[in-house]
Amino acid sequence: MHFTSERHLDDSVLEREFTLGEIPGFLWTPASASADAPVPLILLGHPSLGLDKMYPRLVARARHAAADGFATATIENPGCGDRPRWPAAEQARADLRRAMKAGEPIGDEIIDVLILPLVEKAVPEWQGALDALLSLPEIGGPVGYSGGVISIGVRLARVDPRIVAATFFAGSFVPRVMFEEARQVTIPLHVLLQWDDEGNDRQAALDLFDAFGSKEKSLHANMGGHTGVPQFAGDAAAQFFTRHLK
Repeated sequence: MHFTSERHLDDSVLEREFTLGEIPGFLWTPASASADAPVPLILLGHPSLGLDKMYPRLVARARHAAADGFATATIENPGCGDRPRWPAAEQARADLRRAMKAGEPIGDEIIDVLILPLVEKAVPEWQGALDALLSLPEIGGPVGYSGGVISIGVRLARVDPRIVAATFFAGSFVPRVMFEEARQVTIPLHVLLQWDDEGNDRQAALDLFDAFGSKEKSLHANMGGHTGVPQFAGDAAAQFFTRHLK
């Protein structure tokens, strides 16, 4: 991990950009974080739109978490931002946009081509970033995961025991094979669902929630589109992490 810049935000949050090999990312830590008082970490997942486009929403989530005493971090998804292009994924996105514009059903083949290679490549990268982040003296445990792409979160929650709780955003398409993986996820879960999400298969999101093997899992559904998550829903997610990471 190589830090390339750092600055203090207005609310005493330290923001550092880093690279991990070819992968860029951000780490945000509260003023309270130190080697003598390391803080828990939340990994911030996000859709494959590029960190530059997602930055305003990510930094808002990071500031909220820092106020609760958590460090947060994120990395660029494969094929996004300045990372090497991924022609197969770009073609799958184009096929998805065409089908949605035409009002056609989204077939499993398009979803599999779009999501499964992303999960296979992104999850080891997230684990490598977690290795590096947890080696920093001001970052302790435990670790949570928050956000999407939900299939990346499901795989991480299944394979990495360092992640002890997760908030998932049910706003992306899910390959059928991920439902079996969801049955093996047993950590506490807090799932946010926008009922009128124009790009989400609501029934698939409900079926995925039903599949999770966690003894503690809650589904919080609110009216509105993809980006219309109400503030109180975000506050409830923050309380969830306070219960499980502190």
